[in-house]
Amino acid sequence: MLPTSSIRGTTSRDVFPVTRDLVPGGGCSCALLYTPPGRRLAPVGLRAGQSVGRPGVAAPLRFCDEAAFCAAGRLARVDWKGRTTIGATGSHTLADPDGAGLALTGERTLPGIAAENYWFRRHEAAYHHLLDHLSEDARGPRLLEVGAGEGYGAALLAEQAPGVLALDYDARAISHLARRYPALDAVRANLAALPVADAAIDTVVSLQVIEHVWDHPQFLAECVRVLRPGGLLALSTPNRLTFSPGAGSTDRPVNPFHTHEFTATELVRLVAGAGLVIESVRGLFAGPRLTGLDRRHGGLVAAQLANDPQDWPAELAADVASVGWRDFEIGPDRRGDLGELDASLDLILLARRP
Repeated sequence: MLPTSSIRGTTSRDVFPVTRDLVPGGGCSCALLYTPPGRRLAPVGLRAGQSVGRPGVAAPLRFCDEAAFCAAGRLARVDWKGRTTIGATGSHTLADPDGAGLALTGERTLPGIAAENYWFRRHEAAYHHLLDHLSEDARGPRLLEVGAGEGYGAALLAEQAPGVLALDYDARAISHLARRYPALDAVRANLAALPVADAAIDTVVSLQVIEHVWDHPQFLAECVRVLRPGGLLALSTPNRLTFSPGAGSTDRPVNPFHTHEFTATELVRLVAGAGLVIESVRGLFAGPRLTGLDRRHGGLVAAQLANDPQDWPAELAADVASVGWRDFEIGPDRRGDLGELDASLDLILLARRP
């Protein structure tokens, strides 16, 4: 049996109760099913003799092996006890507080790496836009980030949402997240089978994730399932028209970590088909300063991709390192004219469960 040193209650600060082990810096020791007050729901795959827990209290899912993690409904497994080395060391590695590192593989962006700064700030700009929206919305404290990666976005969103549950499939990433951002509740989980009860979440955030998913309708169905009625879904994804110019809807993306890249029309059709009500569709664009850098380098992104960072000219390296999230701009809602988003870098969509 996994140790359950403490199970926190659903206070304003600790909305998501988490079972933690006794290993210093070990983070979570098992996945949880969050059951909102007034409900008693057993997770799929719960084995005989396991307790679901009281309403409003998370039930630890014990004895969960890797096969169960991959196959069984809402079971999830975390496997990061002790001080496992997270990745390689070097200039493209982000150090953990305990000295380990999360390697930059190209699958996710990381803060604090000069050569990755453009991509990190581009992602960060979408989180700041969402942060502003959450401060205006204030419809509920329970926020779930699906595909939290390194964790910088979930940590930022926690400034407005008092309860943030961060999920990621990658064991190394979620281990890093648990160590680097100990105030967040971190769980390793299969994103196709979220370890959360029905209608338990106020806001689901999944930025730069859907393009990595194989079964897009099924993924959205899970997001809808865990949202309460009226709950908010926030998505962002690269705009295929600018990210992979000339690529068609059936072409395999050049990025090996992407399964499909979307246009605004495709994304809206997909989300509406999941039964959600589209609230806004916006584009993320280069602001005036970035537009100037594009002209200087004949395309800032193309210049970065042309050579390994160690071979960049000094001027390019300095310009990439100087980019801030405010150098990107979020355009107005274009639900009524999606063609206005054709030139955007990324698409940002907000929708609600009816």
